[in-house]
Amino acid sequence: MIRRGSLRKAATHLDIDVSAISRQIRQLEEHLDTLLLERHAGGIKVTEAGRLLVDHYHSQQAAEDAVISRLSALQGLVSGQVRIAVGEGFIADLISAPLQSFMNAYPGIELDVVMAGVNEAMALVKDREVELALLYAPPIDPQLTCHIETRQPLDLIVPADHELAHCRHPMRFQELAKWPVGLMDNPFGMRQMVNAVAHQERVFLHARLHTNSVAVLKNFVRWGTGITFMPELTVAEEIRQGDITVLPMAYSVLSDARAQIVSLTGRELTVAANACLDHLCRGMRFFNADAPRLLDTEC
Repeated sequence: MIRRGSLRKAATHLDIDVSAISRQIRQLEEHLDTLLLERHAGGIKVTEAGRLLVDHYHSQQAAEDAVISRLSALQGLVSGQVRIAVGEGFIADLISAPLQSFMNAYPGIELDVVMAGVNEAMALVKDREVELALLYAPPIDPQLTCHIETRQPLDLIVPADHELAHCRHPMRFQELAKWPVGLMDNPFGMRQMVNAVAHQERVFLHARLHTNSVAVLKNFVRWGTGITFMPELTVAEEIRQGDITVLPMAYSVLSDARAQIVSLTGRELTVAANACLDHLCRGMRFFNADAPRLLDTEC
């Protein structure tokens, strides 16, 4: 009901009669002698007591799932389901080897991978729709626990034969005005960082292309149509093939961008979720080291 916004929508989602839900809520309110829902013309609103009860239920359910998973692990049976929210920029790294090797190592664990921008991914974790989320440049949120973090700058991405490809200095937005720019949509961490710097610099970046697809944006650059901004590892294969060149930007907020794996603060992870977390930390290039360009600089 909290997620659906009304009893009728919740009943439809659960495929039960709305009167049954309403009756059970009234009985619970009478038993607890407190109001759990406030009804108004626009739908329902959960009271503070109702929210507390929902949080208590989810905490108990998570604790029970964690105990059951540990009991199974004691018998040598690592099984269960792990739900992960992933930004599209991580996908190439995820499926290159870590996903397959994890499924081979743990045949009893089912994976549910959901594509989501940073805002949606954070919401999915908070709503307990997923156990883990892979985030790029997320805002600080005390409701989320960060398990690992690496520095993955948001770089300028240009075709390998582009005029800017020969520049040897960190780029500024003012230098990019004459070329077509492609940008991710607003819910994505990459776009939010670009917006923040553009606002700070008082520069308007006129985007010729808006998209929610990293693949579309990469091809926009590969085909020589324009330029964009992405972490180096997101275009690692295109760099290796000689199609794309990466250039650093002259802004600390972009060069200090981080990639994180997070879960809900206070939620105990199952054995399966912990195994998946450990595997992703060790197997994904995004999380076992900072960006290659940074490592090369250190050397």
